[in-house]
Amino acid sequence: MRLLVVWLINAVALLLLPYLLPSIRIEGIGTALIVVLLLGLVNTLLRPLLILLTLPVTLLTLGLFIFVINALLFMMVAHWVDGFIVGGFWSALFGSLLYSIVSWLLSALILGKRK
Repeated sequence: MRLLVVWLINAVALLLLPYLLPSIRIEGIGTALIVVLLLGLVNTLLRPLLILLTLPVTLLTLGLFIFVINALLFMMVAHWVDGFIVGGFWSALFGSLLYSIVSWLLSALILGKRK
């Protein structure tokens, strides 16, 4: 049940992004649910591998390259899903940051503290 609530919270956070960044567009709730599912899968399966492969660059940039990885994964999911449009790299970078912050805030407000 908790997984379903988190999935819905993330979809709402994604639906709020076009109001914060006009260069990101989402067609509707169905598209948002698909995008959130794909973002979760990509972040679970590909992100650790990419972080491992780019570890030297990540260390040289003191971890800031992870933001680039997040933006590229965000753009990749936008490329896969019709109805989810990201304007470019900088939109993806700020979009992934704002998505994380809004999702975290909504989760903290709705779910509260874990026991």
